[in-house]
Amino acid sequence: MASTDPSVSSASTKDEDYLSKRQLKQGAVGWFLLTFLGVSYVISGDFSGWNFGLAQGGFGGLLIATILMAVMYLLLVFCLAEMSSSLPTAGGGYGFARCALGPWGGYITGTAIILEYAIAPAAIAVFIGGYMNSLVGVDGPIIYLLFYVVFIGIHLLGVGEAFKIMFVITGTAIVAIGVLVVSLLPHFNAQNLFDIPVNETALGANLFLPHGFLGIWEAIPFAIWFFLAVEGVPLAAEEAHTPHKDIPKSIIYAMTILIIIAFLVLFLVPGVAGSAGMQDHTAPLVGAIQKVHGESSNAALFVNIAGLAGLIASFFSITYGYSRQIFALSRAGYLPKSLSLTSRRKVPVLALVIPGIFGFLLSLTGEGDLLITMAVFGATLSYIMMCTSHLLLRKRSSAKKSKFVTPGGAVTPWVALILAIVAFMSTFLANIVAACWAAIFFGIMILYFALYSRFRLVASAPEEEFAVVSKAEKQIYS
Repeated sequence: MASTDPSVSSASTKDEDYLSKRQLKQGAVGWFLLTFLGVSYVISGDFSGWNFGLAQGGFGGLLIATILMAVMYLLLVFCLAEMSSSLPTAGGGYGFARCALGPWGGYITGTAIILEYAIAPAAIAVFIGGYMNSLVGVDGPIIYLLFYVVFIGIHLLGVGEAFKIMFVITGTAIVAIGVLVVSLLPHFNAQNLFDIPVNETALGANLFLPHGFLGIWEAIPFAIWFFLAVEGVPLAAEEAHTPHKDIPKSIIYAMTILIIIAFLVLFLVPGVAGSAGMQDHTAPLVGAIQKVHGESSNAALFVNIAGLAGLIASFFSITYGYSRQIFALSRAGYLPKSLSLTSRRKVPVLALVIPGIFGFLLSLTGEGDLLITMAVFGATLSYIMMCTSHLLLRKRSSAKKSKFVTPGGAVTPWVALILAIVAFMSTFLANIVAACWAAIFFGIMILYFALYSRFRLVASAPEEEFAVVSKAEKQIYS
């Protein structure tokens, strides 16, 4: 039994109504929509945010950082595919860590994911404001509030309806990337990549690395923006048709698509418009198209509208992701249990609304780069925990039941773990203020668990039951 307070945990287990009031809509989505979910989580990172890495490391620094992070994410995705195949619950990374590392490990991982997923939409809202300003000249709090209200409202209608809308929005964004590639390729000039002035005082500085070797490290949080949140696909496990097959397939397909798109954007946008001009642009894809076709061209208008769709797609999907992570932690008692109550449409209402209010307040800062760093802090901490969990779980029989086996064996999670640690440390270099704010939030959440919720865990929650089985297997196989 997970709880150290038998009276509370037993009561929860015997309460037949408890889990019946906390049900998601099972079998609502298949692997194809889940693949789009994985792409949708991330695709906003291709439209805004990544370009701040040019200011940190120049094109060369951001390129190297992106290669390293693409490797980290691909290896992490392989690990998640194996774990989700054998442990398909809405807890995702928290559920894996709960089985491998106990309640503390599960809570730390889940809290880190919440930090990532609650803050990322706030950063995206700021970038949406930038695209709206480019499109109609309107930006700021009214835009942020409008998008939070509308898209949380759509989620409240039910997961089936939400996923269909997500499919259309994400498809539009992918088409926009295609138009961008076709439009920019003839105008690509490699010299434009290296137009940022060299900082002569930086160690190893040159045209390729204008801010030196340290710039590579400082660019990592923005390289992560190309891939951040793809790990959220397993959060849909309880709503998938056949989760042990659908989740591994969809997350690998999604990651493959995202890697291709990331490198196309990374080369073409600064290769046409210049790294110096794009390093602080609020709508870099629009800026690149305008450089070629003019500010009032139809191509620029289309990419602006479709770019807005890309930002909305990630905003929409990550909102779904944070609600399912909070739902799982709440259902198991780690967070207030009221957050996991579901409506008649099988939607966790409070898990959608309360973090949405928190995210909207953060968006009022207007500091997109600061919010990115805070989200990356939570993301990379969760990756460290998930890689560690994979190393432990793959030795047990639950991993042997998996329909997918991680290529590379134990080497894969070890390499991903090392890169995740490097990425986590980079947040303090990129923006020490943002990293410290994220650490303070994380510390408050840890205190809540240490002083209160760890005594009130629910043994009948799926992640807790999986953990009991995993613990028994550990004793057998150790």
